[in-house]
Amino acid sequence: MKLMVVSGSSGAGKSVALRVLEDLGYYCVDNLPIDLLTQFVESIQHSSQNVAVSVDIRNLPKDPALLKNTLALLKKTHDVTVIFLDAEDKELIKRYSETRRLHPLSLIGEQCSLEQAVTLEKSILSDYREEADLVLDTTTKSIHDLSETLRSRILGRESKELVMVFESFGFKHGLPTDADYVFDVRFLPNPHWEPSLRPMTGLDKPVADYLAKHAEVIQLKEQIQQFLTTWLPALEKNNRSYLTVAIGCTGGQHRSVYITQQLGEYFKQRGKQVQIRHKTLERH
Repeated sequence: MKLMVVSGSSGAGKSVALRVLEDLGYYCVDNLPIDLLTQFVESIQHSSQNVAVSVDIRNLPKDPALLKNTLALLKKTHDVTVIFLDAEDKELIKRYSETRRLHPLSLIGEQCSLEQAVTLEKSILSDYREEADLVLDTTTKSIHDLSETLRSRILGRESKELVMVFESFGFKHGLPTDADYVFDVRFLPNPHWEPSLRPMTGLDKPVADYLAKHAEVIQLKEQIQQFLTTWLPALEKNNRSYLTVAIGCTGGQHRSVYITQQLGEYFKQRGKQVQIRHKTLERH
């Protein structure tokens, strides 16, 4: 039996995650108090059906050590994965404003504005986030995008093979929160300064040809490939389900997209499970 524990910021998509897990055949329980988690798992441990539970700010213990100890105990006898969903403050505020729903901290008596509730909740959840096996930033994701991301990550994990996730981003939009490794490629030649290439992306052949003719671009790409190839066996032995490698340039349109695509295709050709994402391009 597999156990998925879903947590995260209110409004970040926990209900979407539970629906995805339910569609994948998981028996789902919403808002289960942590102090009942062990008892619940023991009651259904002989079931052949996988189980998912969500926990949120309303039923988390005040002492983060309780969750840590509970998960450590369960992981000794069960296949447990903790998923944490989050989003930028302004996006969470926007979602609550659009739906006109009350934030959970307001419902349990906290005297604070929506902005204060979002900030306070993130502060409370910071310790729980550290226990997560998978952290997903849903800021720019639609319900469909989040559903597809969760489905591919969960199915990848169930295959027992590490999934390599390569994502490009623009530093001007902020660092990705789910990355294990971040490589800064802003020092590479920039196609942005070539008028004919400016409106294109790193997926377009003229941009790829421009970058491929620079020795430093090829050298960096090969060095990242070598680094990941060297340490991949050790990462796989560590029972990791995912390895997220983020490549960033200034805007996330040319250099990072090219390097990310090249890396993803390189490891895909070598039989690895690979997912490629271009965060800035997904915004448009």
